[in-house]
Amino acid sequence: MTDRKKDKDPADLVVVDQILPVRLPILPLFSRPVFPEMLTPVIVTDDRLVRIIRFAQENGGYIGLLLTRNEQGDIDPDNLYDVGVVAKILKRVNLPDGSVNIFVNSIKRMEIKKITSVEPVLYGIVVYPESANEEDDEVKALYRALLSGVKEITANNALFTEEVRMSLLNVRGMGKLADFVSSILNVTREEQQEILEDISLKSRLARVLKLIMKEKELLLLQRKIQDQIEEKITTQQREFFLKEQLKAIRQELGMEMDEKTSNYNRFKQQLGSLDLSEEAEAKLTAELEKLKITDNHSPEYGVIRSYLDTALSLPWNSLSDDRIDIEKAAKLLDQDHFGLDKVKKRILEFLAVQVLKKTSRGSILCLVGPPGVGKTSLGRSISRAMNRKFFRFSLGGMRDEAEIKGHRRTYVGAIQGKILEALKICKTRNPVLMLDEIDKLGKSFQGDPSSALLEVLDPEQNARFRDHYLDIPFDLSDVFFITTANTLDTIPRPLLDRMEVMRLSGYISEEKAQIARRYLIPKALEENGLPRKFVSLNKAALLEVVNGYAREAGVRHLEKLIHKIMRGVAYDHLTGEQKKALSVGSDEIKKYLGEPYFREDRARKLDSPGLALGLAWTSMGGDVLTVECLSIPGKSGLKLTGKLGSVMSESAGIAFSYIRRAACDTGCSSDFFSENSLHLHVPAGATPKDGPSAGITMASAMLSLALGRKIRGRLAMTGELSLSGDVLPIGGLKEKVIAAKRSGVKEVIFPLSNLSDLEEIPEYVKKGIVFYSVSRMEEVRKIIFTKGKVEFTRMKKY
Repeated sequence: MTDRKKDKDPADLVVVDQILPVRLPILPLFSRPVFPEMLTPVIVTDDRLVRIIRFAQENGGYIGLLLTRNEQGDIDPDNLYDVGVVAKILKRVNLPDGSVNIFVNSIKRMEIKKITSVEPVLYGIVVYPESANEEDDEVKALYRALLSGVKEITANNALFTEEVRMSLLNVRGMGKLADFVSSILNVTREEQQEILEDISLKSRLARVLKLIMKEKELLLLQRKIQDQIEEKITTQQREFFLKEQLKAIRQELGMEMDEKTSNYNRFKQQLGSLDLSEEAEAKLTAELEKLKITDNHSPEYGVIRSYLDTALSLPWNSLSDDRIDIEKAAKLLDQDHFGLDKVKKRILEFLAVQVLKKTSRGSILCLVGPPGVGKTSLGRSISRAMNRKFFRFSLGGMRDEAEIKGHRRTYVGAIQGKILEALKICKTRNPVLMLDEIDKLGKSFQGDPSSALLEVLDPEQNARFRDHYLDIPFDLSDVFFITTANTLDTIPRPLLDRMEVMRLSGYISEEKAQIARRYLIPKALEENGLPRKFVSLNKAALLEVVNGYAREAGVRHLEKLIHKIMRGVAYDHLTGEQKKALSVGSDEIKKYLGEPYFREDRARKLDSPGLALGLAWTSMGGDVLTVECLSIPGKSGLKLTGKLGSVMSESAGIAFSYIRRAACDTGCSSDFFSENSLHLHVPAGATPKDGPSAGITMASAMLSLALGRKIRGRLAMTGELSLSGDVLPIGGLKEKVIAAKRSGVKEVIFPLSNLSDLEEIPEYVKKGIVFYSVSRMEEVRKIIFTKGKVEFTRMKKY
């Protein structure tokens, strides 16, 4: 402030009736400033301020009103603005809480020049600035613009009362209008203080007009937003009334109900027709009532409707009628599949139990075998034989547990799992459900699907299967589950324990030819648009295709080759080269398929020492392996190649140790192993190999090299070798025998412990092969080096 000084010794207050005093008690204002020539109430709660008011009343009633710079500040002279108004206290009212309400008449602007006292009251010396006479044309224009703007905003703003509008009409004078408008505008205290401090009439009018224009813009924006909201509300109200009227009209005319009412009645009728458990009925009834009170435009309405639609579409009480005829089922299985006698017998046993006991449960089959042997199609045949619906879905690559058990309803887009989805599609609670490729399940951060299957595939638990989405127990005990796999190695043990494993072996050449003649060729003719019996392949031609082009365990590749032949015949038929029925022979096969992929038999001829044939089992079926052994002069040792696994490498080490120890008994030079290192290789080098069943094969190859004697031709062997010379049992004998048959092997050595497995192999597979069941490596040695006819006690010819 200008020349402000504190004086503790106050002078006498000059009070003049007609002349404003130059010394005034000062009352600080905290909220907003007071403008001249206005009647204003002021409420005071602080004791110091009450003392100032009392002092002013006792000394003429005049008081200076100054705004504080800080709204929450202390009563301090440095915290006061310089410009305020002088006012006359007209009335004082003491309130019950000790505060005081005064009614003042503000008279004129004043500027404080000096604080003369702080205690006991705050007062000082003031001056009264006068504005020059500025009533020129510009001032008049500003005044008219201001007056027009004020009328416009007061007419369109409901916040201005009728009293305010009347007061505006009674305001006389340009400066008074500016002050009055400033006092009623919704602006900050600082902006009001700037207008109060502005002595120039022209400048003050310009300031207030600027604030009026800003207020008009805010009013326009407010009106625009309000109109949009009102239009939206009006539209919704109009739609609501129209829908209510439409609903009443439809009810009056007996017409169809609205969507929400229709869904509610439909769901209620479906729920009433189902025989549900107490928990399920209570849950669905609660959801139904929630649907009734939810607005159909709400997102929650769609979620509840989808849930009820899914839950009430499930076959809670629907069972297909099993009309099982064992003889008819046997014919049906024979008609759809060639061979697979053991599998068919097990299926017929299951059907027989179903006939005798309708409530029998607990059969979960796992069909294991190489690709293309008919695992999936066998499931379809089972469903036909049982007169049940069939549904298949693949588990290969599935990594999310929710695919099996569904997503919880807290997630957006949640749906039920594959199990309930299959039952919903089949519309029956007892379908044949095939879970394909169960050995190829994945695992990720989203969960382990194989763990979710533990409940599904357990007859003791799945009677109350609880899907995460449905969250109601559902009975799966009537479902006949069939799983398929190429290998059991990747299936978790707890899951495998819940299933009955049935192995499907690969096919030999004769079986493939029969399958092609009975099933594949008629199917290929139809799919390629050729007339029935337009193309025929005799047995010799089919065997040529099988042996020269398709030697895999299954028949999938064979089917592709037959389709390729049919496509070639179709092209020749349309281009005129082949007008009549064609009997396909060797020339035609080479024309359509090219040169054979395989030459002669796959089994290598044992034409030198150090070679032996072994039988192996893989996920693709059985195979014949050639074991090669070579001696290298120098330091003693054993080198292994051919991408052998750890178990097979250990078997090679056992065979090497056994042969070295038994060298003297076999007639081998004692210096052979000390002066040579052995290199053992198993082609093909890029294919991983593992397992213990090649133990006697590797030992025979080493022994053949050490003795310099060739092993009998067309002889293959399988068996695990112990360090003491025992031949231990192996797995997959049927697949290995089929591979031997397919490769032209005439003699097979296998462990005595697997003799029961040999009896289960069909006769037509064993036909033409001589089998030797051995228990010791000495017996193997006797067989492999015998020339001509072998005399062996445990020998079987087929």
